[in-house]
Amino acid sequence: MTHERFASIMAQYVTTDTIRERLFATEMRNLALFGYGVKSFMLSMIETAIELSDGEVIAADIQAIIDSGRSMLEHPVQLLHGAEDAIRTLSESHRVMLITKGDLFDQESKLARSGLGDRFDAVEIVATKDERAYSRILHRHGAEPSSFVMIGNSPRSDIVPVLALGAWAIHVPHPLTWAHEHIDDEAAMVAHERFRWATSLDDVPAAIAELES
Repeated sequence: MTHERFASIMAQYVTTDTIRERLFATEMRNLALFGYGVKSFMLSMIETAIELSDGEVIAADIQAIIDSGRSMLEHPVQLLHGAEDAIRTLSESHRVMLITKGDLFDQESKLARSGLGDRFDAVEIVATKDERAYSRILHRHGAEPSSFVMIGNSPRSDIVPVLALGAWAIHVPHPLTWAHEHIDDEAAMVAHERFRWATSLDDVPAAIAELES
């Protein structure tokens, strides 16, 4: 919704395809400085608006972009189908940890509003989810990679670094996964011996049971 609103603001200057391409390029350029999250996205939208308008974007449009970011931060948390049941089922026999990246305040707020905060044995909010971050988390919690399974929708952040570490990964695809989170060689990922696929979160407990057997 925010992408669409931004495109409507900038439509007076350039085409929709140009807006999408330039915004994504700005996000990629800013990752090393701003990290992940809504606030970083908001800054990238403002920067892109200034660039695409050659500095002519008006204050009211900048305010509209800020308001869009605020709406994202305040938007009600909508749980994916099967999320609560999967967490409840797995927590009966496993330690369940939430590992997410982005702005600390934003992620803590979303977790609190989700109603799932008390369901996890641990919560880790990191700047980026790479092999080093996972290694530190597992060491901190006394877990061996061979006994760890990561479940997520992002090949780049949830699957590839975990497999490289010697752990297991279950990919649950989602249609709104950010372009940056995809990888070029998904075929190699799928062929990995410690990779599994689940069509939805409903299927995750069965996938875990299959791994254990």
